[in-house]
Amino acid sequence: MTKEKDMPFEQALEELEKLVDDMEQGELPLDDMIKHFERGTLLSKLCRQKLSRLEKKIEVLVKDNGENSEWQEFDDSSERKEATSPANDEFTF
Repeated sequence: MTKEKDMPFEQALEELEKLVDDMEQGELPLDDMIKHFERGTLLSKLCRQKLSRLEKKIEVLVKDNGENSEWQEFDDSSERKEATSPANDEFTF
């Protein structure tokens, strides 16, 4: 999957859309339909991963209030630690 991992989001989405269009035509032999489906599943997963990483980068920027003004790679291991540790409530009632 190294090749796909390096594929730009737009290229992956474009290929995925073409695969879906081909499948919707209903003229593909069953073997080709299955190959299209498998490739589409891989590309769909890739697109979701890329969007998720971008969303997390945006969260880091927003959390920093733009003071750092640089993209930071999101470290998902720190997110897992935060998710498993008790939340610190800022508001008490």
